[in-house]
Amino acid sequence: MNKTPVAVIVIPTYNEAGSIKKMIDHLFTNTFPKTKGWDCQVLVVDDTSPDGTYKVVQSLQKRYKKLFLSLSAKKAGIGGAYVRGFRYAMNELHADVVIEFDGDFQHPPKTIPVMLEGISEGYDYVLGSRKIKGGSNPKGWGFKRLFFSEIGGMVARFVLFFPTKNFFKITDPTTGLKASRVKGFVDTMDMDHLYSHSFGYKLEFLYKMTALGAKIKEVPLQFFVREAGESKIEPQTAKDIFRTVFLLRLNDPMTKKFIKFGTIGLFGFVINKVGLDVFATLLKNVIGSVGIRNALANAMAAEISIISNFTFNNLWTFKNEKLVWGAKLIKKFTTFNLSSVVSGIILPSLVIGAGTHVFGDQYRFLFLIIGVFFITVPLNWFIYNVVIWKKK
Repeated sequence: MNKTPVAVIVIPTYNEAGSIKKMIDHLFTNTFPKTKGWDCQVLVVDDTSPDGTYKVVQSLQKRYKKLFLSLSAKKAGIGGAYVRGFRYAMNELHADVVIEFDGDFQHPPKTIPVMLEGISEGYDYVLGSRKIKGGSNPKGWGFKRLFFSEIGGMVARFVLFFPTKNFFKITDPTTGLKASRVKGFVDTMDMDHLYSHSFGYKLEFLYKMTALGAKIKEVPLQFFVREAGESKIEPQTAKDIFRTVFLLRLNDPMTKKFIKFGTIGLFGFVINKVGLDVFATLLKNVIGSVGIRNALANAMAAEISIISNFTFNNLWTFKNEKLVWGAKLIKKFTTFNLSSVVSGIILPSLVIGAGTHVFGDQYRFLFLIIGVFFITVPLNWFIYNVVIWKKK
């Protein structure tokens, strides 16, 4: 007999005695009875609120057997509270899903069954979005709060995900309403080394879930104005979010690889430029047409650059997938060289040849830049990752 999956709603609190009772009562008497197929439990994570929020929860535990409390004497920030809550939910309550939730009715409880339905459909990560049809920001927000929410979300989305498919799939990266599958996802995360224990954690968890290959679904979130309690937004929230997203992207393995690729590509570009000038000079008395001379000179220079790029990328950029000397290396180099005939020789050489033929030899360097950076670089990056050093 299959056990009913456990969903733990994790609610971090600080000075929310005025709203937490109403929220807990609503969840157990209204929301959970409508949530079919799930064993719903509530975990309140409190840092010993001065207003006695935890005491309200303790009194309610006598009424609700599936209400739990994680209490700490030290205020650790919202990110630290969620980490503590996730660990408690996994280790003590054997959660299959954890839901990040506010205890002040900014997140509508009616969204919980919708999110769990998404998990039941096979999704690993269900996000409440204010940006899709049916979602909205609070009408009571002032211009400043709305501006930072919109601009912050847009910047975070761009830095974290552009140009990958998640840039188009995830519309509200700063959302605080999320349902996460535990097995294979939350239980595999390194939560001991976070860039942020404040609001930036939201972006870090989002980034890590996508990196783990989570199947994502967004559901509409109508975000409401806080009814009572103390806001978790801190003065440094915007700075913390931007710092976190930039660190995440900078330390991403693909970003590091692209920086190496770019460094070697720049070295190859210098080789290409010097070779073009040398061969163009040598051919000056042999070939009269400027366009044909420069096209041929670039083709020869590009071949030297291609050999350099392949060698150093194999040793450094793609060292984890490095090809060792032998038949496989020769085969891959031949494949790379043949593919580069189009991306690294024919197309840029045509651009340089045609450009200098029409506008003059003084624009040779300009058309070299256009040919290399707008044609060769993107095509080679694709070929390197998909064909030559493709991960198994």
